[in-house]
Amino acid sequence: MFRRREPVPFAFVAESERYRSNVTPPPRARASRSQLARQALVGITVTAGLVGALLFGMPAMQAGTQSTHHTQQSEAKDGR
Repeated sequence: MFRRREPVPFAFVAESERYRSNVTPPPRARASRSQLARQALVGITVTAGLVGALLFGMPAMQAGTQSTHHTQQSEAKDGR
C-alpha cells in the first residue's frame, strides 16, 4: 500500500474518522405531468420499435423451413 513519508499525528486521524457532515442534499424535484407524459411516450415508442423489429425480423430468422423460390419473369416477349 502507499506509505506517507512524513508522520501523521494520531489525533488528526482519529478526528477524521468520526467526522460527519451535517449538510443534507436538497430533496429531488418532483416530475411535472408533462415530464411524466414525455417519459411514458418515449418508453412506449421504444417498446413499440423493439416489438416491431422483432415481428418483422422473425421470418428472416427462421431456418429455411419454407423454401419459396421466386422465378424472375421477363416482360420482353419474342425479342421484337
